Amino acid sequence: MLAAAIRSLSPSSTSSIFNKSALPPLLRSLSPSLSNSRFQIRSMADSASSPFKKVQIHRDNTTFDAYVIGKDDAPGIVVVQEWWGVDFEIKNHAEKISQLEPGFKALIPDLYRGKVGLDVAEAQHLMDGLDWQGAVKDIGASVNWLKANGSKKAGVTGFCMGGALAIASSVLVPEVDAVVAFYGVPPSELADATQAKAPIQAHFGELDNFVGFADITAAKALEEKLKASGVPSEVHIYPGNAHAFMNRSAEGVKRRKSMGMPDEDEAAVELAWSRFRSWMNQYLSA
Repeated sequence: MLAAAIRSLSPSSTSSIFNKSALPPLLRSLSPSLSNSRFQIRSMADSASSPFKKVQIHRDNTTFDAYVIGKDDAPGIVVVQEWWGVDFEIKNHAEKISQLEPGFKALIPDLYRGKVGLDVAEAQHLMDGLDWQGAVKDIGASVNWLKANGSKKAGVTGFCMGGALAIASSVLVPEVDAVVAFYGVPPSELADATQAKAPIQAHFGELDNFVGFADITAAKALEEKLKASGVPSEVHIYPGNAHAFMNRSAEGVKRRKSMGMPDEDEAAVELAWSRFRSWMNQYLSA
């Protein structure tokens, strides 16, 4: 099912999922052309390996690294990166998830194959070059790895780009048992949310200005599509919050402020994590 669905997509249909014109004005000004960017890209293998266990996952004719944290027999959750790659923030989220009661095993698949964008231009470049069909396959392989390695059930979560891919996994990966997506909606060319199969909970900031992708209009459109799908679903909108409001590390706050997103709402973050925990516990309990 998964392979047939994503083979039907043309390369151009996914290459335009996140084009530069969809960025808010400030980010467009921070995102120079390919020829002007520094493109400092580094491997995260060493820094991502502790306290994480590095594993290799095979699918089709490719192998990719993934980083695992949590109890071996705990319910599994695939944690899908933002456009930056497997950086400090997605590792912070995965570690947080592994510590939520009663305990989860979090796995981060490296969709960029060891590369990380160090600024907006680099992240945009990496995301533009992502094989979206392949990314969905990576998520499916990650879910299957978790179930083959101690997790009776497995869900998917993701942030920004990863949020859109998490929703896509509910449509395209039959083995997914639950999804929680943060501020990202896939275009119908990648995955039609009316065809979702796994329960989906989604979180958005009221002030998010990624138009058509994570703004309040996109969030409400997703809510209607999920109602049409018939799967259990929740869409939560957080007043006064902008994009990536879950990124609360010191480095993440600094980066958000540099991108014009200074809101700091710890109460919203804690509420979102509480809802996340309840949703995953409900659908991933053995």
